[in-house]
Amino acid sequence: MGRCTHKGCGQEFTPENNGPESCTYHPGAPIFHEGSKSWSCCSDVNRPVLDFDDFMKIPGCTKGQHTDEAPQVAPKPPPAPQVDLKMTSSHGGSETYSSAPVGTVSSAAPRESAPTPKFEEEEDDLSAPVPVGTKCRHNGCNVTYQSDELHRKEDGAEAECTYHPKPPIFHEGSKGYLCCKRRVLEFDEFLKIGGCKKGRHVFVPKQKADSQEEQFTECRIDHYQTPTEVHASVFAKQADPNTSTVKIEENQVFLDLYLPAKKRFRKTLNLWGPVNPEESSFKFFGTKLELRLKKKDIRSWTLLEKTDRDLGNINFTFGVGGRTGTIGAKELILDDLNRART
Repeated sequence: MGRCTHKGCGQEFTPENNGPESCTYHPGAPIFHEGSKSWSCCSDVNRPVLDFDDFMKIPGCTKGQHTDEAPQVAPKPPPAPQVDLKMTSSHGGSETYSSAPVGTVSSAAPRESAPTPKFEEEEDDLSAPVPVGTKCRHNGCNVTYQSDELHRKEDGAEAECTYHPKPPIFHEGSKGYLCCKRRVLEFDEFLKIGGCKKGRHVFVPKQKADSQEEQFTECRIDHYQTPTEVHASVFAKQADPNTSTVKIEENQVFLDLYLPAKKRFRKTLNLWGPVNPEESSFKFFGTKLELRLKKKDIRSWTLLEKTDRDLGNINFTFGVGGRTGTIGAKELILDDLNRART
């Protein structure tokens, strides 16, 4: 029995059950950009996701036959060696330069590495039933469940799992896992990286007892403005709208957001200018909280919050270009004076 090498499939098959539409796969290449993950062949149908597990669950967009042939990888030209040009002599107005490979020795002091986060592994709930065909949840393991005798009992023929206990990492084109040192460039090669730890399969994870300890976290806040409103996005993914609190006052906004995994974000925004609480509003989305703040006057907000820092001479522009304070605008909005001129 072979295993299909099509991206997004990975199922075992035999020639007898390999029909013309037995395989559902992705013919395109994966796209990783600024944390989002998608497939080039169906990015207009299946929107990008952030979590790698969700990316691996994106269903294939093309049907065909299974194959066990290794995918073709286009050869890459060797990278040009880096050189360091140095002036070796200067005489009569002419300068002579020589090149040498860049050395690896640096006089800069080594930066202290950030502490490694702890990862708690899942444990299989042996008392829970498992549907036939369920795939092991471990990274790097492609085993699908057939029976307890084969995959869950200690003396089962395929009960041992070889997997990666830590999540994948994608950095500047290289791909690998945090638990082992190997790094590759091609996504097909990344899927072939063998597990570095042996243990038991996890088909149905045990439910963890809820911890009573809350952990406060930080959330990114972006904003843009029009002559009459300020729109702020608080990137609090999957915040619970039933338990979270958002209170808009004339000069501040109080946020107390409850996030998954016992995390919590709390912050008071001391606004740059006054707003009308009655005409302001907010709305929860799956990945963020949107604030719409109605200005009490038409002054331009240099920042979202007041600050004691000397900002110097700042010119602020409304529109879709730029960065701080302008992102997210979708249409041109004019004040009453300029609207009358059009």
